[in-house]
Amino acid sequence: MTVQASENSSRRGRRSSTMGGMPVNDLPWWRWRSNVRSALHMLSDPAFQRDVWLAGVEGYGDVTDAVYRLVEDTWLDHWSAEKYVGTIFRDSQEAALVDTAVLRVLRIMHQVGPDAPVAAYLEHEAWPEAVGAAREAHVRLAASDGEEPDFPPRSLEVLHLMTRS
Repeated sequence: MTVQASENSSRRGRRSSTMGGMPVNDLPWWRWRSNVRSALHMLSDPAFQRDVWLAGVEGYGDVTDAVYRLVEDTWLDHWSAEKYVGTIFRDSQEAALVDTAVLRVLRIMHQVGPDAPVAAYLEHEAWPEAVGAAREAHVRLAASDGEEPDFPPRSLEVLHLMTRS
């Protein structure tokens, strides 16, 4: 998803507010955080992966979609999440957990290929470690946002409704 700053331009007289204690301004950090959290949530939930991704349930994308949501706007496949402390991430601990999850998931994606079937990811010997790293990051971000980490992942349609301006 491409986000344009003009959609939320402060020149329209909007006052900045906060979301979870972080300022909402022209930088669409909250969209990026929502996408990262959505991806981490799906990547961290083995039951979801089995019941939705393996079963081919529509509306949630697949593993590759989740990986792209994790890194697309943030470029976390090119640099550390530490770059976003104070915008997308609240502190260095969140950033470190996200970095670990990104590296583990991307390593598997590069080995099996982005067009591999879901089963290739789930059967990969390092997948449990990637799931565990995504779980740690997901739980930390959800707790920081005051949300229940064990609530089922939201569909991509709900995510889109949450992140549109």
